[in-house]
Amino acid sequence: MQAVILAAGEGRRVRPLTHSRPKALIPVANRPIIEYVIDALIQNGIRDIIVVVGYRKEQVTRYLNQLDVPVTVVVQDKQLGTAHALKCAESKIRGDFLLLPGDNYIDAGSIAQIKDMRNAMLVKEHPSPSNFGVVMLKEGNVNHIIEKPEKSPSFMVSTGIFSLTPGFFPYIRGNDITDAVTCMLEEGTTIRGVVAGDWQDAIYPWDLLRMNARLLSQISASRHGTSSRNTIITGAVHIGKGTTIGPNTVISGPVIIGDDCEIGPNCCIMPDTSLGSRVKVEPFCYMGNSLIMNDCSIGSHSHILDAVLGEGCILSDHTTTCTSASLMEIEGVITKPAFGAILGDGVQAGAFTTFKNCIVGNNTTVEDGNRVISSSVPDDSLVI
Repeated sequence: MQAVILAAGEGRRVRPLTHSRPKALIPVANRPIIEYVIDALIQNGIRDIIVVVGYRKEQVTRYLNQLDVPVTVVVQDKQLGTAHALKCAESKIRGDFLLLPGDNYIDAGSIAQIKDMRNAMLVKEHPSPSNFGVVMLKEGNVNHIIEKPEKSPSFMVSTGIFSLTPGFFPYIRGNDITDAVTCMLEEGTTIRGVVAGDWQDAIYPWDLLRMNARLLSQISASRHGTSSRNTIITGAVHIGKGTTIGPNTVISGPVIIGDDCEIGPNCCIMPDTSLGSRVKVEPFCYMGNSLIMNDCSIGSHSHILDAVLGEGCILSDHTTTCTSASLMEIEGVITKPAFGAILGDGVQAGAFTTFKNCIVGNNTTVEDGNRVISSSVPDDSLVI
């Protein structure tokens, strides 16, 4: 069986984190999201994998070329929609196939449920169904799909994962997969709805924290770096090669720390935290429920909770992320999320900066002076 993974989109609602990478390559628990999808396929014996790339296609192709499993890459020159992306791969498809988004996590068990079915889709209840295609089921079959309704009649949504045959292609008359599925239903084709086991999507950047916590729950304890005899490590904690943990530092898993990091001394890293490679955490820092990407530096006496930091952020001493909730408009949708901070790549903050429930754009600089950032800040800004 073949599998087609759609990884051509940018993920506009996850900005600023998708400015320099597509959503499928965002590292969650220190691995790109698409890697979890590929792993789930391989666990099911599916190794004939096609990936449709588009936005920052060179970056995605370079990553795919480093994998142990060979992957066929197809380019979507213009990001016109999911059905258009699938059509780009039509000439490579020889029989029944799975269709999956490259920016969602799915477990191997869920794929096992539908891989041998013809015309089936994975569905799952979600607390915010209006962000998805809402699925109406009747006796286990898909009866109707309502794309992103303002008022949802159900919490059951499409995961975007399908088991299809080449007979699906004639139903593609536009650029959206949901429209093609609706055409199939209208013409009497039966599509089975199968409830997924473990499926995670990140619609907005703060959703990455929930996905990060879920995937960290799967890690095993392993220590490849060095730590002081006075370090206290409990739970599932992975420490990468070349990483050093200073004395009197406490780490409570699940936590993953990448290669060549410098942590502590006298730091506290609480559960559901992932640190990428070459991250430096200076003494007397407290961290928890956060996703820190590669090459970040966090100054001493900082307090980082419920935060996502893009690559190369440099935060001076006494930086704080303060969790609260406020109204935000993302791509025309009003929402009220609770989190500490979302920082794009290359953000630099002076000493005693407080980030309060805010999204800060890439390459923004916040000067010294007890600044409190509590609203969205565009890319390349200077806060004085």
